[in-house]
Parts: sequence; structure tokens; C-alpha cells
Amino acid sequence: MATIYDVAKAANVSPKTVSRVLNGDAPVGDKTRDAVNAAMAELGYVPSNAARMMRSNRSGLIGLITGAISAPTENVQVAGLPELMLVQGIQQIIGLSGKTLMIADSGGQRDRVPHLIETFVRHRVEGLIYVAEYHQKVQLPRLPDDVPMVLANCFDDAGTPAVLPDDRRGQHDLVARLIAAGHERIAYLTLREDIVATGLRKAGYRDALAEAHLPYDASLVQCGELINPDGETQVLWDAIDRMLRLPVPPTVFCCGNDRLALKVYGILRSRGLLVPSEISVAGYDNYRVIAETLYPPLTTVELPYTAMGVRAAQRLIGLISGEGREDLAPSIVAGPVQWRGSVTDRRPNNVSQLKIVREE
Repeated sequence: MATIYDVAKAANVSPKTVSRVLNGDAPVGDKTRDAVNAAMAELGYVPSNAARMMRSNRSGLIGLITGAISAPTENVQVAGLPELMLVQGIQQIIGLSGKTLMIADSGGQRDRVPHLIETFVRHRVEGLIYVAEYHQKVQLPRLPDDVPMVLANCFDDAGTPAVLPDDRRGQHDLVARLIAAGHERIAYLTLREDIVATGLRKAGYRDALAEAHLPYDASLVQCGELINPDGETQVLWDAIDRMLRLPVPPTVFCCGNDRLALKVYGILRSRGLLVPSEISVAGYDNYRVIAETLYPPLTTVELPYTAMGVRAAQRLIGLISGEGREDLAPSIVAGPVQWRGSVTDRRPNNVSQLKIVREE
């Protein structure tokens, strides 16, 4: 295998000149550069990336820790879309940056994360992204000062740069759209109380009601998710039954995620209620496997995981180049409402127009 000394001899230059051509760290004349490149091509010389990395302290590697690869696709306890979409968004930006993404899967075992971080640091990654399976607070080991880290879909108490979904705005925008469509009695079947998103989305729900000068009714807000999903359908059935028996029942059920909405469809139909002509349903996530295959298709809120991945990668690339290191505020990413056929328009003008069309 050819060495740098062989190249120097063939090009009739010093080994130091060959090193300058390889690293671009000093001026070299065009003729000399051409001679060195021609010699490397003729000899089949392959530069040592490891050696260059040691000299420049730039490996071109980005570490990513996730549980997306090993997570079973049928996992129904995750309150959101597969984190694989976050990984895809990250890869798009890292690929464009010319750097290489190294992915380590935690296997769903958080106690493995410190070891994975240590392994990446030993491999001299330029930066690290940690992806959580849903919006949550985490506690991770401290990295060396020269290895920036960005948290995606999670945050910590240390002020590590983070990219998070705007859960409060997402629920607000959905409820505001429902109100604009004539719904005033809006039921909300929430995710578990121990999930960060639940508190934020409940706040967004109340924000939209307050803006429309509609009263908040606690009897219309019930938890619909369990840690063990075996009894979840019965919990949903009971909550829906109590709400429908209220003196003024809801006209629409908002669900904490699209998976819950799928179960609500089934419960309502088993009670003989038609969606959306007799009762409307909305979800959260825009999990298309569910939202676009239900009939009618589900109105829901986009959980912007791909955009969050893109933002996380962009932020890390900026940190590596020295930009934004003083900015500790999390980046909040909002997703749009996807309006589909599961919600009926209850506005008087719309009802009148429907009657005219039917009569014609």
C-alpha cells in the first residue's frame, strides 16, 4: 500500500508538501498540487482519515441516539408517532451538510444511553443528537464542552438546546377550528396525566375556549389513556357514556391521539351513532396509517416530527460551527390542523345550504 513518502518521491516533492495538499492547511502552487494529485492517482494512495481527524479534530461524524429502530411497530403505549420520522428529518440535513450520521439504538433501555454517549465521544463525534420517543424531561450525562448536543422531543434541567413540539398551540388551533365550525360543547379525552403534552394541550384547549368566550366545563374533560391498554376501551366507553348523558352533551370528541380516536370511532358506532352526522371526532398526531384509512378520514393535528428532526439537525450544525451557543431557549415547532371528514360543520348557514342542496 502506497504511503505519503511514496507519493512525495513520485511527485518529486517533500512529504510535508504532500501533507499540505491533503489537509489544505497551507498554500501550494497549482503545478505542485497537480503533480501530487497525479502521483496519488497513479499509486492508488488512500489518505488516512483517522490520522487527518487526529490533526484537525474534525471527524465529520454526528452521533444520534434513538430507540426508533428497535421499537416494535405495534407498540400501542407510545403517545405519538414513531420517532423514526424524527430520525428521517435529521438524516436529510446531516446528509446535505456533508457529514456522516452514526446511529445507535438504545433498545428502549435508558440505562444504556450513558454508555452510548461515551462510545460516541470516544469516536470523536463533532456533535450528538438524542431523540426521545415522546415529549418528556430527560437527564443525560454531561458531554465535553467541545461536543455540543441537541435534544429532540425532550428537554432537561441543564438547559441543553432542545427542539420540542408546540403541544399547547396545536390543541388550541384544533379547538379554535372546531369552534369556528359551530361546535361549542367540545369534549376532550386526554392522554395520561403524567405525560408533559397533556398539561400543555389542556392549556391550549382552555385558551381556545376563553378566546371564544365559552365556559370551561370540567365534565367534558376526561383521561382516556391507560399505561396498560388492556382496559382502555372500557375506560373510554365509560367516559363517553357519562358525557353523552349530560344535560347538554358534546357535539365533538377531541382525542389525545389518533389511536384513541380509532377506538372512539368503534365505541360510537357500537352505540348506533354516525360519525360525523350525529357526532364528530378529532384526533392528534396525524398518524396517517390511522387518520387517512378511517372512514370518514380523521380530522387531526400534525405532530411535526419530520420538521423537528430537520430543526434539531440544523441547530446542531450551527452549534458545531460556533453559532447560537449562547441561546439556551428550546426551539418550538408547530404543526397544522389537518381538516378531514370526521367533523361536521354546525354553523346555521352551512346547515341551510346543505338542506337546499339535498332538496334540489
